Amino acid sequence: MYPAELTIPMSKDLTDFGFHGLTSPTEVNEKLSSQEGTALVVVNSVCGCAAANARPGAKISVQNDKKPDNLYTVFAGVDKEATEQVREHLLPYPASSPAIALFKDGKLVHMLERRHIEGQTADKIAENLKMAYDHFC
Repeated sequence: MYPAELTIPMSKDLTDFGFHGLTSPTEVNEKLSSQEGTALVVVNSVCGCAAANARPGAKISVQNDKKPDNLYTVFAGVDKEATEQVREHLLPYPASSPAIALFKDGKLVHMLERRHIEGQTADKIAENLKMAYDHFC
């Protein structure tokens, strides 16, 4: 577990922008399994690519005509059980932090793993997500 004074600002980067933090496995299942519509989930992380690429890219992406109905986040290394449950919904993709996933009607339809985030600009990540929104939202 990371110290709260380190991770709270990183969590707030998304929650202050309108992402709802999921903190329990039950809440993850309620929000992802049976929900109609679309949901974006950001698996947040303390790493530099989360700060420079994933979080800004996710925030830029929702400034689009079409966007997910719901915005969620879990914090790897903080919300351990909730993150593990999100990763169950992300199978067959391996655990990845950061990661960004789009769900439609409870089904995973688009996934950005760390390897798709690391080394990319926030704008490139946002464009990738916007194309997914235009198709699925």
